[in-house]
Amino acid sequence: MRASSKSFVCSYPSKLLTSLKMVVPEVSKSQHSPMAKSNARNKSTFSCLNDGFIYLGGSLLAFLLVWSFWSFAAPNSTRSIDPTVTVSTSKVGSDSTKCLHGQPAVNLGYDPPEPTFYDEPELRYSIEKPVKNWDEKRKAWLKHHPTFAAGTRDRVVMVTGSQPTPCKNPIGDHLLLRFFKNKVDYCRIHGVDIFYNNVLLHPKMKTFWAKLPVVKAAMLAHPEAEWIWWVDSDAMFTDMEYKLPLRRYDYKNHNIVVHGWAKLIYEKKSWTALNAGVFLIRNCQWSMDFMDTWANMGPMSRDYPKWGEIQRSIFKDKLFPESDDQTGLIYLIHQDQSLTDKIYLEGEYYFEGYWVDILPTLANVTERYTEMERQDGRLRRRHAEKVSEQYGAFRERNLRGWGNGKGSFRRPFVTHFTGCQPCSGDHNQMYAGESCWNAMVKALNFADNQVLRKYGFVHPDLLDSQTVTETPFDYPDEGPW
Repeated sequence: MRASSKSFVCSYPSKLLTSLKMVVPEVSKSQHSPMAKSNARNKSTFSCLNDGFIYLGGSLLAFLLVWSFWSFAAPNSTRSIDPTVTVSTSKVGSDSTKCLHGQPAVNLGYDPPEPTFYDEPELRYSIEKPVKNWDEKRKAWLKHHPTFAAGTRDRVVMVTGSQPTPCKNPIGDHLLLRFFKNKVDYCRIHGVDIFYNNVLLHPKMKTFWAKLPVVKAAMLAHPEAEWIWWVDSDAMFTDMEYKLPLRRYDYKNHNIVVHGWAKLIYEKKSWTALNAGVFLIRNCQWSMDFMDTWANMGPMSRDYPKWGEIQRSIFKDKLFPESDDQTGLIYLIHQDQSLTDKIYLEGEYYFEGYWVDILPTLANVTERYTEMERQDGRLRRRHAEKVSEQYGAFRERNLRGWGNGKGSFRRPFVTHFTGCQPCSGDHNQMYAGESCWNAMVKALNFADNQVLRKYGFVHPDLLDSQTVTETPFDYPDEGPW
């Protein structure tokens, strides 16, 4: 299946505006020209016609000016909008006194009366109920909502969440709030929609299995999105500029992206061969079917105890007896190697990075980025948050050759605090709880500095969340980093 800009990668390989031409009659020749010597009747007739044309032309021009001013002053008073036509962004001239605002590229206020899959009584959101013909249903929905169709290929919805009850750890709720803020910041900067869930959508699918019912429901709730991006509550963005390289996954039509290594799956047979705490899944029928298979290794299955035994028989380093989503995914890939044609094991950058490896590098990363900005004035320039992606592109030119993973001086994209359990506090005993919490604060402030800087402030001390310093004009050449 080849990618097409006009179809879904998973299963499928203007309105013309007329211009008003106003013909302005030529002003008649001067009375001092040779034509002025003609007889009185002709002169009188010419003069009347000339005056009439000037009068009509001036009236028409005045009418058009008044109408244009009125249409901008009251754009919604009587005008009807065709909901099937994409609304283009208004062009703003160089005159700074004209505050013309573009209208949104998608029509958020229109749902046509034609029936779609939402009108089918048999549609079920539950993870236990399979969805059939999803590609066709999604395609039909987009046909009825053409303003969404143009950007579908790159549209992403992030999904995350936590438990429905307060955290047992006294600082757990505060930490989860800051982790969520971090995700909201990233999504706002890059135009990604986000959904935070804190209820169980299936009573049996708890803990690490709770993500699959939410992801499926998000796919149905967002037919306009090509990708659903699950990010665990204890994972955060430590590079607020980096964008998902979605074209990389379109090249061979991959439908799932997860951080992992084939060698650890097939040779080492390790349950840590990948991490399912962060993954991209394409919104298509193949993904729906795969999630049905994946979820049937979870607690909703009668064979749940059996699946735990099978997983431990193959992956000897698995720490606990019950079947989990991560080992389940590794098992499916291990049993069917052809799945790597659809599941991309991302290891070239920190799609999801282990915090123990990342935290000791942040000081060196900060130092390298500071030096980069001192050498490139474009990166020090103050700018609006909405245009941050341009400066991220500028920075990429300086980052060539730096690598992008363990040992690199790049900012790690996603840092995952695996084993820390900030909400329950039941952290892995190989870490001290204090080291987990301090590391989280440090990483959160490291990321927050990238955001706050657009607002004119930074944390001078990454372990001090309360104190900020206003950035001087040519920061970071002046002031703390």
